[in-house]
Amino acid sequence: MRYAIVPVTPFEQNCTIFWCEKTRQAAVIDPGGDVDRIQQLLADEKLTLAKILVTHGHIDHAGAVAALAELTGVPIEGPHTEDSFWIDGMPQQSKMFGFPDVKTFVPTRWLVAGDKVSFGEVELDVLHCPGHTPGHVVFFHAPSKLAQVGDVLFQGSIGRTDFPRGDHETLIRSIHEQLFPLGDDVEFIPGHGPMSTFGEERRYNPFLSGRFG
Repeated sequence: MRYAIVPVTPFEQNCTIFWCEKTRQAAVIDPGGDVDRIQQLLADEKLTLAKILVTHGHIDHAGAVAALAELTGVPIEGPHTEDSFWIDGMPQQSKMFGFPDVKTFVPTRWLVAGDKVSFGEVELDVLHCPGHTPGHVVFFHAPSKLAQVGDVLFQGSIGRTDFPRGDHETLIRSIHEQLFPLGDDVEFIPGHGPMSTFGEERRYNPFLSGRFG
């Protein structure tokens, strides 16, 4: 599997494209905006979009999901249904954060812990990691030791928990119980900023040191 990161929206959100090298089938994770830039990368790499994956319902991650789905006709998978209130409130989010008017959407498939999503010959594991939002999911490709973690974890930081239905202790538990057991050598793509590894964050992240052993 290969991947590319396309920073989108004024929040520089790391929209990510995963693709199967053999079939050139691709999944776009968190198309928050700038659909033209996302489509340009797909065209440059000669990829066929198979589906849209969504980690959570915040506008910088999901604001262009409806537009991209309308343009391409591909299914939408994720997040967990607990984030439905965020998706339903997409028009209000667009006004609050000054985004161009965006549409709400209904995922083709809501995801739960233990689900698998696939495109071409690639299969991703789904982890439910609430805390930043109640329905946040993470996508993990075990053969590549690579995860797309959305806004759960960052290099040197963690996701905000001051939004509606965010919870700090739940977020910390998600990181320690869902992400870190995947292995110190797993690289992750966060929703914003540079990549890191779970080992680096377990050892040096000031928000996580000394917690839960």
